[in-house]
This record gives sequence, C-alpha cells and structure tokens, in this order.
Amino acid sequence: MISGAFAIISQSLALGCFPRVKVVHTSAEYEGQVYIPEINYILMVACVIVTAAFKTTEKIGNAYGIAVVTVMLITTCMLTLIMLVIWKTSIWWAVLFFVIFGGIESVYISSALYKFAQGGFLPLLFSFVMMCVMGIWHYVHKEKYLFELNNKVSSGYMRELALNPDISRLPGMGLFYSELVQGIPPIFPHFIENVPSIHSVLLFVSIKHLPISHVVLEERFLFRVVEPRECRMFRCVVRYGYKDSFEDPEQFERLLVRHLKEFIHPGSFTLEGAPLEERGDARPPRRSGHATVHTEENLHPRISSGSIQRDSSNLSIQRIDEEKQFIQKAMEKGVVYLLGEAQVLAQQNSSLFKKVVVNYLYDFLRRNFRQGTEVMPVPRGRLLKVGMTYEI
Repeated sequence: MISGAFAIISQSLALGCFPRVKVVHTSAEYEGQVYIPEINYILMVACVIVTAAFKTTEKIGNAYGIAVVTVMLITTCMLTLIMLVIWKTSIWWAVLFFVIFGGIESVYISSALYKFAQGGFLPLLFSFVMMCVMGIWHYVHKEKYLFELNNKVSSGYMRELALNPDISRLPGMGLFYSELVQGIPPIFPHFIENVPSIHSVLLFVSIKHLPISHVVLEERFLFRVVEPRECRMFRCVVRYGYKDSFEDPEQFERLLVRHLKEFIHPGSFTLEGAPLEERGDARPPRRSGHATVHTEENLHPRISSGSIQRDSSNLSIQRIDEEKQFIQKAMEKGVVYLLGEAQVLAQQNSSLFKKVVVNYLYDFLRRNFRQGTEVMPVPRGRLLKVGMTYEI
C-alpha cells in the first residue's frame, strides 16, 4: 500500500496534479519504482493517529475493507473502459464483464458500507481530501500556465527592446528560469519595467524531466536564438532523466556555455543574423548530376560567386569566433540566476468560491511544499527573484 501511494503521487506529479515533492527513483530499469520522503512521513504520522483514534482492530478492519472493495470496483470500471477504447472489444462483452464483476463487487461494497460509522468513513474522507488537493493544484497550475502562454512576449516587443536606448546591458551572463519551453514569459517585461537593464548574454532556461533513466550529455541542452539576434538572447531547454542528478552550479555553467558555443555556427546564428550587405549572394548554385548549372541570378557582372562565398565564409568564421569569445568573457564576469515567482490571485469579479480556492487554499499548498529553488541547481548567493501577480 505504501509503495502504491508513492507510485500514485509520482504519476500525479507528472500530470501536474500534485504539489512539488522529492521523488527518489530506486531503479534505473523500472521508472515506477520510487520513494517519496515527504509522503512517507505523512503516512507514518497518519498511521499513528489512526491507531490512537480507533484503538481496536475491528474499526481499522472496517476502514480497510471499504478501501479494498472500492479499489476493486474502480478497477472494474477502468478495465471496462480499456476493453472499449484500447482493446476494441465488442460492447456486449464489455457490458457482460461489467455486469458480472461490477454486480458482485457492488454487493460487497453495499455490505461494507454498513460499517461506515464504525471506521469505514476514514478511506472515503482521506480520498476526498486528496481529491481536493489534486483538483485545486491542477486547476490553478493549468490556469497559470495558460496565462503565461497567452501573455508571452511578442517578437515585436523584443525588437523594440533591442532598439531602446534606455535599456542598458550589464557585463556578465543571466539565466532566466521559466516553465515555458517556447516563448518569453510575461514576467520578463515586468522585470525590464522595474530594472531597465539586462545582461550582455541572456538565456531563458527551462528544465524538463523525461521518462527515461538517463539523458546523454550531448542531447541534454537544446538551444534556439531569440530574435533579434544581435541582442544575444537564447532559449535553452535542459533535459534530465529520472536517474540524472543536477550538477553543481559551476559545472552546470561550464557545460551550458560549452554547448552554447557549439550551437553557434553559420547555419543557426551568424549568417542568418547578418545584414544583407554582409552576406553577399551566399546562395549556392544549383547542381544537376555532376555538373554545376549556374542560373542567371547567380551570375555577377564583376565579382564571381566563388569569391563572394569565400569572403562570406571568412567573415562568418570571424564572427563566430568573436561571438564565442564574447560568451566566454560574459561567463567569466559572472553568472546571475533570475527566477520568476508568480503569485496567483483570482480576479476581482470572480466568485467567492474561486477566491477561496485560488487566494487561500492554493497559496497554502504552494508555501508548504517544495519551492522552485529546491529542485533546480541555483546558488542562493547569485539568485535574484522577480515577483509578479497573475490574475486568473
């Protein structure tokens, strides 16, 4: 029963239906073998309280009996759905299965409910509390993500930011953590409005856990350039397996910068971001078989396309080296971690029930479970938290 509770909480956490807890995977072969220390302590305290309150094994047996029979009935319902949706079984066989086994289990649960007042209420009460916790967390977490997705920063804002003379660039590198894999979170312009300066190199970092044991180092970091390219802003998704552990901050920074410099190459950064007059006519000639067929648009009256390509290639290599040196110097000048903390509140015109759920119950869960800094490799001495209020 305890291991089953660990597995259920782990799956709920992966679906965004439970607050953050520490999940320890005890097997590299089987993903479902987990241990959750917080849940283990909660179960220990619950066992002591139940034993002290019920005092007799008869009442404990009544609670256990209702729990077992209810699990059997739920399993029958789920298996019936699997027969219809996954196995594509005939509806008559599925109905026959449900009538036979569901009828027998319904008789058992009806007899067990006679002991509801003698301790049988406990599993139903516990299930109701867990359902409320999971429902509240999932609802607010989903609304928060949709708010960030609908209010993410547009490309036009980033272009205006690049041309704004009031925005100063600080020496060093900034790592802005966000849950969004695509786009810039709305907390970034909130940060710019209050602190009109950004680092010379800025990365929007998202940490994602994959359902595999290990992610090789060559596939851990995924980068993409944030337009406009001259701002030196990047998107970075860092992927971990469930058996991978976080590196210490210094090692993480070295790996991040090394893979960022490997990402910078002519196809992904320099040539595409260079002005047209610096690119020349870099389009390669079309080929037919082994012979090169020069189209009319590739011919130049005075300068050959080969010389233009050589000049463009030399220019791109030079620009790449300059970009890599700039990034390395930015890391050496210091890395600052920027973590957005959003306080979620219900809108003023919301119902009283929604205000209680969002403003009080969700806030209580968020404050009493693990925070973002506890599950990410963030040094507290170089951490800057940026707060913002989301009204959902």
